[in-house]
Amino acid sequence: MDSSSIRQRAPKGQPPSNPSKRAYAQPDEVEDANSPVISVLDILRIILTLITVSSALSYYLTSGSSYFWNYNPWFANPSQVERWWRGPLLLTPEQLALYNGTDPKKPIYLAINGTIFDVSAGRHTYGPGGSYEVFAGRDASRAFVTGCFLEDRTGDLRGAEEIYIPIDDPEEEITSGARKTRAEKERRAARKRVLEEVGKWENFYKNHKKYFEVGKLVNVSEYTGEPPKLCEPAQKGRPHRKNMRKVDKTNAPGKPVQ
Repeated sequence: MDSSSIRQRAPKGQPPSNPSKRAYAQPDEVEDANSPVISVLDILRIILTLITVSSALSYYLTSGSSYFWNYNPWFANPSQVERWWRGPLLLTPEQLALYNGTDPKKPIYLAINGTIFDVSAGRHTYGPGGSYEVFAGRDASRAFVTGCFLEDRTGDLRGAEEIYIPIDDPEEEITSGARKTRAEKERRAARKRVLEEVGKWENFYKNHKKYFEVGKLVNVSEYTGEPPKLCEPAQKGRPHRKNMRKVDKTNAPGKPVQ
């Protein structure tokens, strides 16, 4: 047999002579294989470490008062977490009255504009003997407008707009038609102000660091009969149209403002 037709085998341990096949990895492949790979677990460890360090610094710099740089997220409050897990409360006025602070085992609730808030963190203020205990266990939206805490512990806002309507001046020269038109316009504006005032207080509790929303007031009877009369302090605080006219004349164009 012709020796040229005999294929020679490569010695043992030697790479095959076929140049079309690579027996060894190229330098760039070796580098890629040895380069470090960051896994998802490594990223989670880094994030957890940063959170731990931040919490430790917050606790140290705030003298042990907060782990979140004085920010109080709802999930850090066990009561809010429990309420979130259970879902919103739906209480009748009679049920709400049971959360007035007299039972130390129950939270303290108050309602404004039909929204119920947990104010247990202010038990010394809203509990028995507190300066605002009159609000506990009820919807006293009217009192938030008039400032009459004892007289207006109700959610009936009818007639509360009177506090913003000026007392007429009997000496004012104006036709009955113009007076009526003005009265209707002022009453609409006053009712809008009442709703804005109630909304302001509702947002105060919603955005409070310690108090939080827990549910809604349901089965509230419709207010009927004569609207509540404006309490005496609120009545005395109403603006007088006569005084308003004096202010308008004082600040009229061409006159110096005192």
